[in-house]
Amino acid sequence: MHVIDALSSDFYEVEVAGKAATARDVFPDWNPHDRFGIVVYEPLALLGATHLIQMACMCFYDAKPVRRTERRIYPEIFAIHVGDWWGGHGNFDFWPPRREVCVLEDHRDVLGAINDRGITRLAIPERPRRDITHRRKEEDCALDRLVTSVMYSPTGRIANHDFTIRSNNRRSERDVQRVIRPTQLSDQSVAQMSKSAVPVKEGDPDFSPRQAELNVNVTDDIRQQAEERRAQLKVDGLITESYRFVRPGDVLKCL
Repeated sequence: MHVIDALSSDFYEVEVAGKAATARDVFPDWNPHDRFGIVVYEPLALLGATHLIQMACMCFYDAKPVRRTERRIYPEIFAIHVGDWWGGHGNFDFWPPRREVCVLEDHRDVLGAINDRGITRLAIPERPRRDITHRRKEEDCALDRLVTSVMYSPTGRIANHDFTIRSNNRRSERDVQRVIRPTQLSDQSVAQMSKSAVPVKEGDPDFSPRQAELNVNVTDDIRQQAEERRAQLKVDGLITESYRFVRPGDVLKCL
């Protein structure tokens, strides 16, 4: 299923500094050329930024509504796995396969991947600022383009947060569960989906094998921990996540 059909912009309630806000306060002046990227360093950590990812997808479509109707393209979102594969997130529409890449555990390669993909809105897990040196002009290249940079927590709640995103619709959790507990599709099911009048990624013959490849380091214990983390975020059955804004110049020193 495509997030175009599964999600809606009004699923999310934003608070900035404890006051009601909107997606525009998180991603100001989003335009049709914006690209969202998120960096991950441990298994299933991206689930801590579920609502941020989904909100970026909605901004992608809202900025150019024809993408919902005529073109029906996947959102320009990218997951950068550092050091190894940390889980398959194709159900969030990180698809086709080029939308999830793996780079060496080297800050220079991480920034190179960010620049190669033209990321304008960046999320990284909470990390300390370090005295690191990137390859010449790579920081300038990123700073010329970055509009928004955010820190998230793999747990879904970051200390000293600047804003929260709350889902008011349980459908926002559908893909979370599919990432934690991937569905094993039979060859027959894939073949039937591939013939659907409305093509879906699950009908691509390489979708399930690709997700399995990316899940190589996700153990049963990690899946159980991810489920427990999500449960801890629930209030009246709905999830609230928190985040912190970071200046682009500082976030590049945290890679």
